[in-house]
Amino acid sequence: MPHSDPPSPGYRYSFVDDYSEGAHPRLLQTLIETNKPQETGYGHDSLCTLARQRIQAHLGRDDLGVFFVPCGTSANAISIAACLRPHEAIIAPSSAHIVTREAGAVEASGHKIIQVAPEDGKLTPQSIQRALDDNWHFPHMAKPKLVYISNATEIGTIYTRQELVAIKRLCEEKKLILFLDGARIGTALTSHKNDMTMTDILDLTDLFWIGGTKNGALLGEAVVVKDPQLASEFEFYIKQHGSLLAKGRIMGAQFAELFNGALYYDLARKANACAQLLSQGIVTASFSMDAATETNQVFAVLPLDLIRRLKEHFNFYVWENRGEFAVARLLTTWATELGQVDKFVHMVHEWAIETPKAA
Repeated sequence: MPHSDPPSPGYRYSFVDDYSEGAHPRLLQTLIETNKPQETGYGHDSLCTLARQRIQAHLGRDDLGVFFVPCGTSANAISIAACLRPHEAIIAPSSAHIVTREAGAVEASGHKIIQVAPEDGKLTPQSIQRALDDNWHFPHMAKPKLVYISNATEIGTIYTRQELVAIKRLCEEKKLILFLDGARIGTALTSHKNDMTMTDILDLTDLFWIGGTKNGALLGEAVVVKDPQLASEFEFYIKQHGSLLAKGRIMGAQFAELFNGALYYDLARKANACAQLLSQGIVTASFSMDAATETNQVFAVLPLDLIRRLKEHFNFYVWENRGEFAVARLLTTWATELGQVDKFVHMVHEWAIETPKAA
């Protein structure tokens, strides 16, 4: 199982996740500037209104429902619960966040998750079709109704437009809802491999969400709902899941600033650039990657002895043990210090020179 080290008295720079820092200074400044005026509660304040308008303008549609929730688990659990009837199920990669990292939040609402083996972290029309073929005995089996994908995936890979078009085509043919988890949509859309815009994501899914927590915000995600009937009642689901914050203005202020110009993408681009430096530096020391570095997640296959040495100075997840080697997961952010990236790469190269047979 993946693990990082518990807190210790000695400071070590962290590559554990992409939410260890607080918020980007522009967001903090916005919160300070908007702190004193009184506002209406529960997301009906002027700041949430401005944030909705800016997201709608970015997507080119003013008829979209945009709803702010505090975290990714709530975005996923609420969106899925709002879309499905009690007997309906979700098709998802076995590596999906809703499968491995959300403590059964989706199942707690009564919905089965049909797990599919991913290919490079992704679903394909073929894998979705196999899940449909294996779950047909109605009413004795839960009925597949929603397809869950994430962009970027749990291993940092991204969907191409052609891949998403193919999945959407199958979903339309089979009358399935296509839902996209956008916790790292910023890094996906600024990847060097990306060929989509957020408008493409809007057009090719039924609903999706825009991650703030992992891209410069203190907290908060924005769920984008196209269906007017679903949007008209979405707040009820947010409330029932305990996520309709009285001070929703805190999320509104942050998203209003994230979509004030190109800040949202600038922050994601910085995270990706740091990941590329880490990845390229490790590869030039003759170590391999377990997954292509397409966004801000680096999965490096390193000797255990090297990992132990690196752990003296850095904290990161050991994702999977493989005998004398292990997969180390390294995440970068908008605030990653280039000096720490250089230090990490230097230590890897130094160890490779000292121990040439292991590299």
